Amino acid sequence: MNKRITITKANFLNSKLYLHASESISGLSPAEQILVDSKEFSFVYLLENLEGYTYIDMKEPIWPLLKKVLEQPIPVWILFEDEQLELTNFYEELSELINNIRGNSNYGAEMVTKVEEIF
Repeated sequence: MNKRITITKANFLNSKLYLHASESISGLSPAEQILVDSKEFSFVYLLENLEGYTYIDMKEPIWPLLKKVLEQPIPVWILFEDEQLELTNFYEELSELINNIRGNSNYGAEMVTKVEEIF
C-alpha cells in the first residue's frame, strides 16, 4: 500500500538539510528516486518497505532550500521525532529532474514556470 507523507518544514543544521515529516518514517528505506507531482507542485522522494512505496511530498514553500542543496551538494535527511533517515542520491536525482523540467511543457506550463522562477 502506497502512502504520502508531507514535509511540514525544513532547515539547515550542521551542513545537512533536514526535512521534517508529518508522520513516522520507521521501517522505510530510500528508493533513491524523485518524481514530480505537477498538479500539487511537489517533488516526491520515494521511500520503500515490503508493503510498497511511501511518497515524501516536498511542496513549493521548501523549494528555495532545495535550491541551496543544488548550489552546494549537502546531505538531505528526513526526520520525525527521534527517527532519522538520509535520502541518498538526492542531489543527483533533483539536479537531473530540474534540468528535465526547464522548458519542458510535458510537466505543465505552471509547473515549468514555478521551477524556472526558483531554480
